[in-house]
Amino acid sequence: MNKALARPVPIRVEDYLEGETLTDIKHEYLDGEVVAMGGASARHGLVAGAFYGALLPHARRKGCQLFIADMKVRVEHTGQTYFYYPDLVLACAPDDRETYYRRSPCLLVEVLSPSTERIDRREKLFAYQAIPSLREYLLVDPDKRSVEIYRFGDPVRYETCTEGAFRLDCLDVEITLDEVYADAEAP
Repeated sequence: MNKALARPVPIRVEDYLEGETLTDIKHEYLDGEVVAMGGASARHGLVAGAFYGALLPHARRKGCQLFIADMKVRVEHTGQTYFYYPDLVLACAPDDRETYYRRSPCLLVEVLSPSTERIDRREKLFAYQAIPSLREYLLVDPDKRSVEIYRFGDPVRYETCTEGAFRLDCLDVEITLDEVYADAEAP
């Protein structure tokens, strides 16, 4: 057998979840394969943090849980299991309270970075559509005022906001770009 073509033994979900509790490095899980995640830029962190701050009061008012960076989302699709770490996860279903992940988010946000943009736009967009509860998926550019919104339903709708405000149906609220970029604007 050609060793160059041999596939590694898949890692079980249980082993992945346990391993994540024992390390400071985050990993995503792609149906048996574990992939380490890289760090983020200062602007990435500032945009994610400001967005979190803008959403938190609305999430609390609706009885939802809002997480930044460290909550995994579990995706089940065609017999395969995936775990991702979106930048923001909003979960409103009261029965979705696993310790280390959520299954039924209504909103997911990814702040783009050069190393992950293709994955966020393709792989994650495709995977996230398999989550029945997901209403909106946002891609936020940390370097220019641009928020792309995918609204899931029949059909999937796409829009881009580059000025003013955008609506989040999941929370029934409008968020301004000034709120999202409050901490990342040039001095």
